[in-house]
Amino acid sequence: MPRPFMRIVAASLIGTTVEWYDFFLYTSAAALVFNKLFFPSADPLTGTLLAFLTYAIGFLARPIGGLVFGHYGDKLGRKRLLVLSLLLMGGSTFAMGLLPTYAALGVGAPLLLTALRLVQGFALGGEWGGAVLIVSEHGEPERRGFWASWPQCGAPGGNLLATGVLAVLAATQSDEQFLAWGWRVPFLLSGVLVVIGLWIRLAVTESPVFLAAKKRETPHVPVVELFHGGWRQVLVTIGARMAENVSYYVITAFILVYVTTGLGLSKTVGLNAVMIGSAVHFACIPLWGALSDKLGRRPVYLFGAVSMAVWSFVFFAMLDTRSPGVIILAATVGLVLHGAMYGPQAAFFSEQFPTRVRYTGLSVGGQLSSIAAGAVAPLIATALFQRYNSTMPVSLYLVAMCALTVIAVLAARETRGQSLEDSTERIPATR
Repeated sequence: MPRPFMRIVAASLIGTTVEWYDFFLYTSAAALVFNKLFFPSADPLTGTLLAFLTYAIGFLARPIGGLVFGHYGDKLGRKRLLVLSLLLMGGSTFAMGLLPTYAALGVGAPLLLTALRLVQGFALGGEWGGAVLIVSEHGEPERRGFWASWPQCGAPGGNLLATGVLAVLAATQSDEQFLAWGWRVPFLLSGVLVVIGLWIRLAVTESPVFLAAKKRETPHVPVVELFHGGWRQVLVTIGARMAENVSYYVITAFILVYVTTGLGLSKTVGLNAVMIGSAVHFACIPLWGALSDKLGRRPVYLFGAVSMAVWSFVFFAMLDTRSPGVIILAATVGLVLHGAMYGPQAAFFSEQFPTRVRYTGLSVGGQLSSIAAGAVAPLIATALFQRYNSTMPVSLYLVAMCALTVIAVLAARETRGQSLEDSTERIPATR
């Protein structure tokens, strides 16, 4: 593979890793710290629910970010928007590390936290679509599933960094030190990561598929054209992400709540499980992407959704053993199965849309699903556990999301090996 293309893959991977580090750092902090520092008057589970509510609010900004970044990404190019998203994401995360807590500022503290969370969500809404597209549109069709899966590795990579830093701090500090100032360190480290990511991302070239389409472009408004004829592809994208999104946040976010509040174990147990599982997840995502190049996107994706429905019951049974080793295994296997959906996803979704509206379609469809899935997943899981004092309703919730994903993937067309260069025409009207 030519060196310039490898640089593009590396830039996408590093950029998404930095952005997901920022995003998941908030997720972990919401479960472990923010409930005490920003919502201290509530009981533990209610405080966690309030912290996850600010977490969910960030998702509301993601479709707006997807719409704005998608529109300008389809009009101006992928590269410029990727640089902007990185700056917005990193800046808001760094600022979180400087925030006063409830004890110092009162109600203003959670309001500022919520505002910065909205900026995070807006930036991430535009990041994902651009990162996977700039790789998908540079690569060869025969191996698109493999190469386009590398930006997807930014999710476990960022999660690994976030939980790793938090785990080190939790292991080397007392709870009092961690709550007093230690939690700020990983947020401030984001500034260093953004500089590194920006330096690499500025070196990439614009997508040749986009440049070719730009030469033939007639005036158009991407979002209008998308929903005029491409609403079916948008619905497929939303449905296909339901099981993937919900399962991921249950495995990586709700596990921290259940292990500490439900099982009474140390937060280090949950953090270690997520950290080790994320390392394995990182390694297996490209393998699932490569398998989709051989077998097709739909078979691999369907395997992941069906397997996750089954694993949702096994997962909590293994957590209930209270054995750290078994808990690590439960999270790791769950994330490997999640990879069967997440690995082929970038190529699968990219191949659903023509170049003229691809950034918009990918971003809007992907981020609308985040509201219905990822935004509320930890919230719903925590509320179900609080209401019924059982994980069975949480497992049934996962099964329902997996069923929606199976339906959506079965409704989609198989796209393995499709040339994106052949998709520069106006999106056909859906009948």
